[in-house]
Amino acid sequence: MIEALLGFAAAFALALLRVPLAFAMGLVGVAGLGLLRGWGPTAAAAAQVVCDTGFAYTLSVVPLFILMGNFVARAGLAHELFRAANAFVGHRRGGLAHATILACAGFGAICGSSIATAATMTRVAYPSMKKLGYADYLATGVIAAGGTLGIMIPPSTILVIYGIVTETHIGKLFAAGVLPGLLCAALLMGGVGWVIHRHPDAGPAGRRRDWPARWAALRGIWGVALLVLVVLGGIYGGWFTATEGAGIGASGAFFFALARGTLTLRSLRTVLAESARTTAMLFTILIAASMFSNFVNFTSMPTDLKDGITQLGLPPLLVIAAMMGIYVVLGTIMEELTMVLLTIPVFFPVVTQLGFDPVWFGVLIVLVVQVGLISPPVGMNMFVMNALLKTVPMSQIFRGSAIFCVPLVAGLVLVLVFPQLALWLPGFMK
Repeated sequence: MIEALLGFAAAFALALLRVPLAFAMGLVGVAGLGLLRGWGPTAAAAAQVVCDTGFAYTLSVVPLFILMGNFVARAGLAHELFRAANAFVGHRRGGLAHATILACAGFGAICGSSIATAATMTRVAYPSMKKLGYADYLATGVIAAGGTLGIMIPPSTILVIYGIVTETHIGKLFAAGVLPGLLCAALLMGGVGWVIHRHPDAGPAGRRRDWPARWAALRGIWGVALLVLVVLGGIYGGWFTATEGAGIGASGAFFFALARGTLTLRSLRTVLAESARTTAMLFTILIAASMFSNFVNFTSMPTDLKDGITQLGLPPLLVIAAMMGIYVVLGTIMEELTMVLLTIPVFFPVVTQLGFDPVWFGVLIVLVVQVGLISPPVGMNMFVMNALLKTVPMSQIFRGSAIFCVPLVAGLVLVLVFPQLALWLPGFMK
């Protein structure tokens, strides 16, 4: 137990000192195992982890979904999604903000990355809102919060990583993310309505579009609808695995970008290089996380923690709520992937010991990560927007993001209290 606590303290300290996550977990994991087991067995274990990770068939879903998202972004589908949503709701007060959330939800269904969704929608939606006279805090807050839908609405990179680390069915995790993702989108739109009710001038109404223009805008998103239907419908229907679905989605996104004339030889090299860099980063993190998990599991900490919680006699749901509170606090000071991979080796055995569904817990993890992505002082979505919007003060981005933390926390509470919101759709899968 003491060894594990010292290891966690060292890993947290390195992470807070801005040491890259992979190096922090890898160094602590290897050093801890070396001191406990000996350096020879530790070197053999590290080599085995690298080999197993590199050749794991299930991990091929990671680069394929990343590639699909990059091709989709290159095809310019985010503009089509925003244009379609704007055609239907842009004429209302706060309409462009509502359209941004709807476009983020649609883009998240084919991207899987919160940061990519936020960055893309900043370029797509912010100029239109600024031109119409939107307050900076509302425009930036909506984009930052809407961007978090990219990791909840499947395919989701965080859900894939959680599924791999905990050996949970990725297809069921994807199915579990649908209703909570839609719920979060609805709650964020409710948040926009509340802001507009309090400050009507923060989101002026836009021009009303006639029905022919609306149908024309809808026709522009047929590529998005087709990709989502084929990839996610095939996975949920059991026609192919998540890995096969990712391959089909990446191929479809490639041909769609090619057909739209947005993919040149130079841009293809850029997409492939960016996908390779992101994949290499995630695989390095997964290898380091495996070494750190091996170290923690070798100590008595997981067993001691499970026994301690059992002896306390606390209601199981209260234990989960306490975990969520810890995640919310950690999310304000740590990068989200860091806190998830550092804490899963400790929390996950307790969750399964208490009899909770790991699919439900995975959705709760992502909901907490959503809050962390827009929580000061280290919310990644806010810093992405700050890098792209040089003229907008960081205080305005913080203000807007803080407002939309409330709907996301409400979504977390609802899924915590009503687990069927996450488990209903997976119940139909074999």
